[in-house]
Amino acid sequence: MKRMGRKILIRPYEMEDAAALLEVNVNNREFFQKYLSHREEEFYTLDHQIERIKRGKEMRAQDQVYSFGIFERESEQLVGSISLTEVLRGPLQSCFIGYYLDEKCNGRGYMTEAVRLVVEYAFQELKLHRIEAGVMLHNLGSMRVLENAGFHKEGIAKKNVKINGRWEDHQVLAIVNEED
Repeated sequence: MKRMGRKILIRPYEMEDAAALLEVNVNNREFFQKYLSHREEEFYTLDHQIERIKRGKEMRAQDQVYSFGIFERESEQLVGSISLTEVLRGPLQSCFIGYYLDEKCNGRGYMTEAVRLVVEYAFQELKLHRIEAGVMLHNLGSMRVLENAGFHKEGIAKKNVKINGRWEDHQVLAIVNEED
């Protein structure tokens, strides 16, 4: 499964992506720490990234998580990651979306395009009905990405996720598959 946009392409990770995935995370460690939960030192090893990709493949086979690398279209260089997680079936048919992008690629429209491609995949291929996101209140760029991709604000989740030792409030945004 590979989806092409104008500027980027997304595809599931392969084992040969482990070194590039490690590089993106190491190069952006300080930047990502502002927005992501705590990562142990082990996270920043090649072995851990290989294991992450392997686990991701297993979770995809179990219809639980769908993780994709975000690659610049022309160079095919890995610049970020986007995932559909906590896939719920039955009457809910929903999941959460999460993502991160190399800081030097911010402001180029890559993430908005990646979100649109993943939403299209989730609705057309996975037949999901709803995708939800949570964004820290000060992360206006991420909120703008989601809104530009069709998500709407639903409310505030108080003390929702522990980031850097603090429970952070999150803006809840969602998109619904209007065609099902």
